[in-house]
Amino acid sequence: MTTESELLRPARGTRPSNRRQLIIDAANDLFTQRGFADIGMGDVASAVAIGPSALYRHFRGKQDLLAVVIDDELTRFATVVRACAADPTRDAATELAAMMLAHRGVGVLLRREARNLRPEDAAAFRATARGIAATMAELIRIRRPSLGQADSNLLAWCAIAVANSISFHSLTLPEPEFIALLAQLITITFEAEIPAAAGDSEPVTDTPRLVMQSRRELILTHAVPLFAMKGFTAVSMDDIGAAIGITGSSVYNHFDSKAEILAAAIIRGDEWLRIDMYRTFASTGDPRTGLTGLLAGYCAVAQDNPRLMQVLISETAHLLDADRHRTRAAQHTYISEWVHLVHQVHPDWDAISTRIRVQATLTMINDAGLTPHGWPRHRLEPALIAIGAQLLDLAGP
Repeated sequence: MTTESELLRPARGTRPSNRRQLIIDAANDLFTQRGFADIGMGDVASAVAIGPSALYRHFRGKQDLLAVVIDDELTRFATVVRACAADPTRDAATELAAMMLAHRGVGVLLRREARNLRPEDAAAFRATARGIAATMAELIRIRRPSLGQADSNLLAWCAIAVANSISFHSLTLPEPEFIALLAQLITITFEAEIPAAAGDSEPVTDTPRLVMQSRRELILTHAVPLFAMKGFTAVSMDDIGAAIGITGSSVYNHFDSKAEILAAAIIRGDEWLRIDMYRTFASTGDPRTGLTGLLAGYCAVAQDNPRLMQVLISETAHLLDADRHRTRAAQHTYISEWVHLVHQVHPDWDAISTRIRVQATLTMINDAGLTPHGWPRHRLEPALIAIGAQLLDLAGP
């Protein structure tokens, strides 16, 4: 049976005038769906019905192609944000929502695949992302002149995370309804009220930390940031061993494989979130209070362990089959508990749109630990809880 992608693929031997863009689009889909490490130039060439040698006439290698794919997405995002900032009459939230739905994989590319770029390309794209956030903050201040720069910067990064949240799930709604919902969530973030800093609050200063003696714990502690920053496939057992001053072969005294280290880290993260959920459920019978408690607990875990949260989101596909199925089932169940609780507060919301709201809220919190918003933690967590409560509409009746 002929698939839609096969029908759209150019006939072999033809040379369409837009071949370069076809290559970029095909690579975008492949990198998003399967990941940079699992895609070869031959896969991209096959997707556009050309030979690998023809592909190399356009791009020197896979990293160059990835850089162009990400630049293409960032340019598109920046163009929309700049145009909306230049013309306040435009509906920025709806335009961003429509763009994100049309290019749904951009969040995955920026959060998961950009780490595979060459250092100079990665630095350039981080600068571009900061520029987009700065323009978004300007757009917010145009609409809210009394808002300070720090608050508008945080809301800009949060709005970007909310917009990108649909990259990390496959939930669907009819297009007009989906755009309207995502635009509503972006608008809520633009307009969110952030608690004022308490007058006697002081930043938490760095203090010496105790170091565990367990070699197994040290391996887990150092493997997680390596997996998050470089990707599971790019990290070797030698890398993990070197991080704690032992040989790669010594790591096998504690774990049978790299996949077992990943599984232990992901299972631990899932358990931490679940324990916090149990504690919250046991502390109150009121759904609104419970959701506020869940937001606070999730923020604390995410801020304490931003790299672990990144691994939970981006590296699950690298688990062995049994661990992957078990982890995805656990994550789905965890989200379902949030959805069930939100539904008790808003029984008129349907299950899919509620889940999309929950995913947007959690993505915003996750990204806050990985973006250069410049907020100290003692102010950040109350702000994220407040924004999350507004995304889930937890204000009392």
